Amino acid sequence: MGRGDGSGRLTSPEGADDAGTGILHVDMDAFYASVAVLDDPSLKGKPIIVGAPEARGVVSSASYEARRFGVRSAMPVAQALRLCPTAIVVSPDFSRFLEESAKVMALFHDVTPNVEPLSIDEAFLDVRGARRLWGSPGVIARALKERVLDDTGLTCSIGVAATKHVAKIASTLSKPDGLLIVPEAGTEAFLRPLSVRALWGIGPKAAESLEGRGIHTVADVLDTPSAVLERSLGPAMGDRIWHLARGIDQRQVETHRVDKSVGHEETFLQDISDDGVLRSELRRLADKVGARLRRHGWEASTIAIKVRYADFTTISRSQTLPEPTSVGQRIGDAAHDLFATVDRRLPVRLVGVRAEKLRPSESAVMTLWDDDEDWRRIEDALDGAAARFGGGAVTRATLLGKPRSGGTLPSNPRPPVVD
Repeated sequence: MGRGDGSGRLTSPEGADDAGTGILHVDMDAFYASVAVLDDPSLKGKPIIVGAPEARGVVSSASYEARRFGVRSAMPVAQALRLCPTAIVVSPDFSRFLEESAKVMALFHDVTPNVEPLSIDEAFLDVRGARRLWGSPGVIARALKERVLDDTGLTCSIGVAATKHVAKIASTLSKPDGLLIVPEAGTEAFLRPLSVRALWGIGPKAAESLEGRGIHTVADVLDTPSAVLERSLGPAMGDRIWHLARGIDQRQVETHRVDKSVGHEETFLQDISDDGVLRSELRRLADKVGARLRRHGWEASTIAIKVRYADFTTISRSQTLPEPTSVGQRIGDAAHDLFATVDRRLPVRLVGVRAEKLRPSESAVMTLWDDDEDWRRIEDALDGAAARFGGGAVTRATLLGKPRSGGTLPSNPRPPVVD
């Protein structure tokens, strides 16, 4: 299987069999670093780290030249420079990333209206309805790669398959600047030799559970009774993996995606032990989450927090609310309750608050009483002040003081809307 540094990549020759396919997964190659090269061609071919240059900055992206030294996203910049001392650190310019992303997404929409953006630099395309106009899926994918390069100067990798799951695996294996086609009839043969870690939803803990039972490859999954998978992973995950290992994935390309969660997190310049400071930060993040929910007309049924310790151990906790909410005060209360259950044995490097299980807001519906009426009125006023004077114009008195921002980078910014 190909690795993140581009070694071991697999590609398909021109004219490869694409029978039964129709789903493309297009993934831009080292997108942030590639945009940096566009803006400064002298960086081409050099190890590049895109990230905040501050002492606690993290790697947002890295060129393949840097990845070959072991540099990875979310790694501290200081650690990345120890691995690759000759790397050039470039500060991120998200306005430029969004600008180039808009160009790329517009090219996708020129091929088909059935585009599902996953992030700023990747998307699924359903091209089954575009055959008559543009040709077979393999022909479309090869032409799209060429057009992206010609029109933007950026390279992308494309996986072509019958399902979203297999197309995404194929694009990963073909990186960088590759095209890998998996015909429908060849799906099982393609999947069999892969590690179980290649399957969607299999994280490190699930992989360890499977590997502890001698299940290392997809072929092993195929030979394992479903009851054993369910005992290892739980009924829902076990059933999902049983199907994915056989190339069965019923998910369709969704042209109007709804975010499944809304969250904010903060990495501190210095590790924090002070309980009051950490609780204040959780409250600030909860207010930001609530404001985003209200702005987009959503309420959340579940609140989660994330805590990363000084040794990089990361834990999360979540709770389901009695009633869905977009009220920052209520979200903050839940975050504080969750934080009270966390063992704070070490100073804290990062905290985050996330709202999950979103649904359209029903706060406008008249009710006999509303326990949050006063807070809604206050937060409506805060929203109005933010819209008129800017996000930091009015805030809680408890949040006033010296900024503690760690200069964090968004890990998965949303792509721009394409008309």
